[in-house]
Amino acid sequence: MRREMKYLLFLTCLLLLGLALLPGCASLTGETAGENIDDNTITAEANAIIIKDPQAHYLKIDVETSVGNVVLTGFVNSRETEEQLVGKIRKLRGVKSVKSLLRIEEKK
Repeated sequence: MRREMKYLLFLTCLLLLGLALLPGCASLTGETAGENIDDNTITAEANAIIIKDPQAHYLKIDVETSVGNVVLTGFVNSRETEEQLVGKIRKLRGVKSVKSLLRIEEKK
């Protein structure tokens, strides 16, 4: 019986050690699993806004999201289009900020 108690104590210690180390895994990337999913969701929703916009759907606009902060790069046809996109994306759930690095596409 004494041997079984030592084994049980050993397993309990291993379990507690594993649970203590588990939160450290999230800090390797600086994001928790929930944050990563939220960033991917924000990026997908922002891309959907761009695709649905009649003034922007054919333009090359890249969306990057990190911990709720969105960065837009690429081209738009006007400042008005840029402002509309930024305003709509800013309203998405989980968005903390939107930084626009969009440039006006010159007409040829």
